[in-house]
Amino acid sequence: MPVPSSNPMLRGMPPTAEDLAGTPAAHQFSDVTASDAALRRFLHGLPGVDQVGAEARAAGLGTRSIKTTAKAFAIDLAITMVDLTTLEGMDTSGKVRALAAKAMRPDPADPSCPAAAAVCVYPDLVADARAVLGDSGVRVAAVATSFPSGRAALPIKLADVRDAVAAGADEIDMVIDRGAFLSGRYLQVFEEIVAVREACDSAHLKVIFETGELQTYDNVRRASWLAMMAGGHFIKTSTGKVQPAATLPVTLVMLEAVRDFRDATGTMVGVKPAGGIRTTKDAIKYLVMVNEIVGPDWLDPDWFRFGASTLLNDLLMQRTKMTTGRYSGPDYFTLD
Repeated sequence: MPVPSSNPMLRGMPPTAEDLAGTPAAHQFSDVTASDAALRRFLHGLPGVDQVGAEARAAGLGTRSIKTTAKAFAIDLAITMVDLTTLEGMDTSGKVRALAAKAMRPDPADPSCPAAAAVCVYPDLVADARAVLGDSGVRVAAVATSFPSGRAALPIKLADVRDAVAAGADEIDMVIDRGAFLSGRYLQVFEEIVAVREACDSAHLKVIFETGELQTYDNVRRASWLAMMAGGHFIKTSTGKVQPAATLPVTLVMLEAVRDFRDATGTMVGVKPAGGIRTTKDAIKYLVMVNEIVGPDWLDPDWFRFGASTLLNDLLMQRTKMTTGRYSGPDYFTLD
């Protein structure tokens, strides 16, 4: 049953749970996505983001301290949320296999150390990661759809996705066509996400915005709703190839979007900040924000991830310091 045209969505307001109750997910937004004009009207009618307010709130949350007892839990939680990533032109099978082994056993000397969430690689290296990870529970994520630019014909993007899934990818990290989005061709972007979601089959889809190119927080909010309406399982800030990448204010805007989307539809969508998150202090700032903005339901690797290549090393060093007291590096924290 499509959303009735009298729904406040079409006046640029997010629908309420009552508006969408009993509506199959695939059809909840059928009126909004029926044409470019309707989709543009909806996206541009979303409440605007108060830039100063968002940045001030993110900065305030970033100064929160945590208790020593909570720090150990937060470090282990952050480890379970890491998508351990290598996305370089010089990546080799050996490097990916070593990374996969590290994701399964981040600290070989400590079997109590939890595993990372996933290993994220280029599609042609998925099989190497899969061979090591097997059924360990650590997932294989593959960037696809002409990563990082997203500039390719749709059949090529879909072939990229299908190849990665066939090789054993559990998750696909796609990039949107930022040129189309910034030109206002929202329906094209929406339809590409829908097509990629279908090509994913049973694999989960993360939709990368490249927020450093989206120019405004309003655009980040619009891209978030667009991706969620199209069926993305996660929304992701960045490829890690463009600066700025993940930031606390951008992530705050995306967290508010997934919160509002669940309030409206009953559907949870995950969030993945990626790029530039290197220290335990950084990670804990994001976890504090998640707890504050969307609540503890999202404090789970099924709903929140860090895309990072070096963060895990710092988390392990801080973990060692917590358990042995022997790490002599800088103390990044102000603890209660």
